Amino acid sequence: MNIKEISVQELQARKEANAEFFILDVRDQWEYDICNLGGHLIPLRELPQRLNELNPDQEIIVHCQMGGRSSRAVAFLQEHGFNNVCNLRGGIKAWANEIDLKMKQY
Repeated sequence: MNIKEISVQELQARKEANAEFFILDVRDQWEYDICNLGGHLIPLRELPQRLNELNPDQEIIVHCQMGGRSSRAVAFLQEHGFNNVCNLRGGIKAWANEIDLKMKQY
């Protein structure tokens, strides 16, 4: 399965352009509480039970801490009919290291 990815620089440009997309955060609540991108939190283990919270017609950008869990989430979503979904390469760690240097890290 081909996992489409987006860089943190591309995401920043999309945010600055006020593009329409949905950010899905698949980390755990404690991680979200430390730092987040303002996305919708559905921990990876809860994703199968909470698919109804997502719109398969909307562009969804999925992220986690470094990209592993979000890659699995993208593959899962693609298997369930979500065609416009991509992984944030490097996760929130890349965002903190390359875009928002003041963001708390863990």
